[in-house]
Amino acid sequence: MNSPKPFFGLLQRRQCIVPTWRGWLLLLLAFGTAGVLFVRNIYGFLAVNDPLPGDILVIEGWSSDYVIESAVEDFRKSQYKRICLTGGPIDFGNVMREHKTFAEYGKAMCLKLGLPADVLHTVPAPAVEKDRSYASALALRQWLREHGGTDVKINIAGNGAHSRRTRLVYEKALGPGVHVGISTIAEQGFDPNRWWKTSQGFRTVVDETIAYAYARFFFSPPKPQP
Repeated sequence: MNSPKPFFGLLQRRQCIVPTWRGWLLLLLAFGTAGVLFVRNIYGFLAVNDPLPGDILVIEGWSSDYVIESAVEDFRKSQYKRICLTGGPIDFGNVMREHKTFAEYGKAMCLKLGLPADVLHTVPAPAVEKDRSYASALALRQWLREHGGTDVKINIAGNGAHSRRTRLVYEKALGPGVHVGISTIAEQGFDPNRWWKTSQGFRTVVDETIAYAYARFFFSPPKPQP
């Protein structure tokens, strides 16, 4: 005879299999190993280095000084014909600064580093509340259309752990007609191989991991007009 079901028949008993202590130990070991591998390899994944030298080198004007300096050296050594400086309005120090956008600031720095003005092209983006990299990429897309760049190769000067997300966002905005490469420039504020040892490294990698996951799986921008 079946025993009555508990709680007035709303629940029923079922047998289930649970790990033994050896099973729990094995699971703990597996998760621990996966965690160690993730920590040691996530920076290398985010800081992708996949250069595609072509006609245009793209420098994001908000980049750190050492990134812009390294990009200028890359321009001098390679066969680029033009540099496009991207970036939207600078939202701090309005009274003290002469440059209104990061694109203008990036160009001014390249001029200070000795590049001729005729190879530098500012591509300012409009002010937006979010998805600033995407807005910069859309501005570059419009600039390429206006300058005959319907089938072109560009290479972006990557900002360390920001690089993979940068390339992904530019690919989404520019479309299949533009081939996007990226040359990452390693962080100088912390050791990429020990990023978890410093607060700056921890914040950078954790923030970029979350941001890349959002851009890859959840960000659905409107399709650019043809």
